[in-house]
Amino acid sequence: MKSVKLSVHKIIDFVLRCGDIDSRFYDSSSMYKGAAAHRKIQKESGDNYKKEVTLKLETEIEGIPVLLQGRADGIITEPDDSVTIDEIKSTTLPLDYIYKQHLQHLGQGKVYAYMYLQTLENPPESVKVQLTYYQLESEEIRRYHWNFTSDELSDFFNDLLSKYGFWLRFERDWQTTRDAAISETTFPFETYRKGQRELAVAAYRTIEAEKKLYVSAPTGIGKTLSALFPSIKALGKGMASKIFYLTAKTVTRTVAEEAVRMMMPKNLRIKSITLRAKEKICINGIHACNPEQCQNAKGHYDRVNEALADIISNNDLITPAVTIEYAQKHHVCPHEFGLDAALWCDLVIGDYNHVFDPTVYLKRFFDSENNDYIFLIDEAHNLVDRVRDMYTASLRKGMFSNVRKQLKDKDPLSKNLKKALRQINAYLVDVRKEIDEDPSANVSKERDMVFAALVTLFSAAAGEWLAARKNSPDDMYGEILNLYFEVGTYLMIAEQYDEHNKQYITITDIHRNDVENTLFCLDPSAIIAAGLKRAKSSVLFSATLTPLPYFREILGGGEEDAMLMLPSPFDPSRFITIAHHGISTKYIHREESHSPISEAIFTAISSTKGNYLIFFPSYAYMQKVYEIFCENYSDVDTLLQTTTMSEETRADFLARFDENNPKTLVGFTVLGGIFSEGIDLKGDRLIGSIIIGVGIPKITMRHDLVRDYFNQKNGNGYDYAYVYPGMNKVLQAAGRVIRTESDSGFVLLIDNRYAEAKYRGLFPKHWTDMKMIRETPAISLLLEQHI
Repeated sequence: MKSVKLSVHKIIDFVLRCGDIDSRFYDSSSMYKGAAAHRKIQKESGDNYKKEVTLKLETEIEGIPVLLQGRADGIITEPDDSVTIDEIKSTTLPLDYIYKQHLQHLGQGKVYAYMYLQTLENPPESVKVQLTYYQLESEEIRRYHWNFTSDELSDFFNDLLSKYGFWLRFERDWQTTRDAAISETTFPFETYRKGQRELAVAAYRTIEAEKKLYVSAPTGIGKTLSALFPSIKALGKGMASKIFYLTAKTVTRTVAEEAVRMMMPKNLRIKSITLRAKEKICINGIHACNPEQCQNAKGHYDRVNEALADIISNNDLITPAVTIEYAQKHHVCPHEFGLDAALWCDLVIGDYNHVFDPTVYLKRFFDSENNDYIFLIDEAHNLVDRVRDMYTASLRKGMFSNVRKQLKDKDPLSKNLKKALRQINAYLVDVRKEIDEDPSANVSKERDMVFAALVTLFSAAAGEWLAARKNSPDDMYGEILNLYFEVGTYLMIAEQYDEHNKQYITITDIHRNDVENTLFCLDPSAIIAAGLKRAKSSVLFSATLTPLPYFREILGGGEEDAMLMLPSPFDPSRFITIAHHGISTKYIHREESHSPISEAIFTAISSTKGNYLIFFPSYAYMQKVYEIFCENYSDVDTLLQTTTMSEETRADFLARFDENNPKTLVGFTVLGGIFSEGIDLKGDRLIGSIIIGVGIPKITMRHDLVRDYFNQKNGNGYDYAYVYPGMNKVLQAAGRVIRTESDSGFVLLIDNRYAEAKYRGLFPKHWTDMKMIRETPAISLLLEQHI
């Protein structure tokens, strides 16, 4: 029987955890800072100190051969042959707080002590275990010591492995059942759609070769199933241990769940879980993850393993509703419970941030050396801006001054906190004066090290203040805690800035009396590439990865990674695309374009009674045309997207697109907004989309900085900052029309730039029969011929 590889860390964290969830503190120290602290302590520990000692032990758990692996931070051997195992923990938290977790840390040290004794021919009768705690901001060090006999260590070790036995046996038995079922699983349909088999084969070969694949596949191919089916087959053959299906939207996650359901009648057995954000799955209502405000947080870790055994043993497809059901049954936090359950699942369906976000990525999977995973990244065009936002951080002067004004306490900790706040305020006042005198000073390739040092001091002072008031929070507690979190994120991004400094720039914005310091991520490609290294293979796909070479580069790929562009599977005769290049929608021409666009819209919708969506580049532009349209064509039913729409209002908006509407309905919406992507109006619920403009983002300083960066990098700055992101929004909006084989309709593009070769070169292959017109009356002639 093949040995199972297990890490000491995994067993300790699972078996020895206990007590409450308390997110009023979090440790914002990074792996980089922690590693630096470890090296500092190890270097100062003398010649008898052997650092980073790899330990391996072959043993058995429940009759299953196990290779247990770990790495002791330090082993100290004295001249008298006495031995001390040193376990180092670095933190930004107060040391009194981190010591509360010492039983887990001590357990790790005891396992290393036992494993080390097994390597010695003449082991000593006892071993000392030392816990070394290092506070990153103050550089304070505390050490604690325990002495254990070899028998005590043996008893502890055997008891620990016995408690983990159930889980290891479950994992081994389930894997046998799963792999046998997967080997018999067949594709859920008798035939593949056009392009579907090609995508499935390419995905499987990519996984087999441990590479990346970038796929542009139009709506209708069945991308989700085409990516999941070969990935599951690869899982069953031992090519990976887990699949992560990542997307930006909840609706796409339900599509992945449905794909799994389709395969279950075809013999599939797989454990799948869909993760949701803490705010979306919380059953507390106030999202306060601490034992004083949430009974599920109190004692969560005392009950969670029993809850896990229950949900995993009785469910294969774990939706958020199932997670909540079992969380309520066992009185545990559904969010943390779901993350733990994912450890025992084969397929994890979730958001991009579960892999890429520096503050909330799934450390339980990705902080280990194992990267035996498959990433399936849906709607991958969204990942560029999402990661750029994740790795951009801002702090404003007003955030600090508001807290300083409200902080009335006069105890020593409050005085320290006020001092840190005053220093930040004074410094940013000076920065504002400097930029008033020289506006060009608001952009710098270097990050502001003085500001970083001051907010680091604030973080240390705020941590001590919060720790002292943890059990009796007052009105200020929440505000200081939120600011503490914001600063922690900023400092974490600052480390990314140092690592990827060529891809970053510092922006200082002045808003009246306020000053905002931003670490802006110009180019997320290196960060995405680093995230993709957490898997052995990745398939990134979307209906609109155009142009593919651009997306491969910006999404962390290289020339060694494959690209695949598939044609639409639908009958081209059921779909017509028209480009009206006789109207300019450039900003300087917009005033004179309102009436011509209104006329063009009416001409297009007059061809056939039905439901239509109009997409505009801005709310202001939309409002102007909407007013003229309603005045001139008052008998047409219209809907207008507003800047603030609740989920209920959005649902009502879409519900109006009924295929049995007695009159034509025209929805006025914004390009790149909530109705231009991710909605599915099949059949006659939508028969035409009219897209105004080429989708170019608003010209801003940040977009211009991205343009300048890529001009220096590859000479394509304007395209990378404006043209390609804009056309992606256009293609997404156009994709709302044809959703199934039986759909028919048209897309009308209005902008004189569509006559340019640059834009025509970005049209998808199934737009090859694009009709180019300059006059509005030609719209009705073309649509009458088509329909």
